Amino acid sequence: MGHGGNVIDELKADHREVEEFFAKIEALPPGDKNRKVYAEQATMELVRHSVAEEEYLYPAVRAHVAGGNELADKEIEEHSQAERIMKDLESREADNPEFDQLITSLMSDVRAHITDEEENLFPRLRASCPGDALDDLGDKVRRAKKTAPTRPHPSAPDEPPANKLLAPGVGMIDRLHDALTGRGKSG
Repeated sequence: MGHGGNVIDELKADHREVEEFFAKIEALPPGDKNRKVYAEQATMELVRHSVAEEEYLYPAVRAHVAGGNELADKEIEEHSQAERIMKDLESREADNPEFDQLITSLMSDVRAHITDEEENLFPRLRASCPGDALDDLGDKVRRAKKTAPTRPHPSAPDEPPANKLLAPGVGMIDRLHDALTGRGKSG
């Protein structure tokens, strides 16, 4: 959860971490209870990652990249879609047939989102944003992920300033709930 480097390096490292969870899910047979554990771990990382992007990356895209408003709006909508899937996934066990449909949809959507960010958005931001600003954004993203929620909250605000005000409190409640329930840990 804190990899170091500028914002692009940090977020790319997050992408690799999520892909590792997806690969673990795909390596297990349908119905295996560990698929649920890895789905929970992927969800926790994806939610923290998304919150940090919405707090810091997308405002920087709006400020520095030509056509940044449209790009940021598209990315935020993709986050909303993934969050709705993760919310539905939360209530399904690995042996539920809907679990496989939902996790397959989530992996497909997230992989497409990652590809688009890495091939389109990140190069455009790197070309238009000063290096020291990218480094500063990396630090802010790392701090945001430490206090961000770990569960999907589809109705929560996804743009500053409301998201920055609410995320730490919601994150604290999520982490407490995770600790009490053992969410994301194999039994």
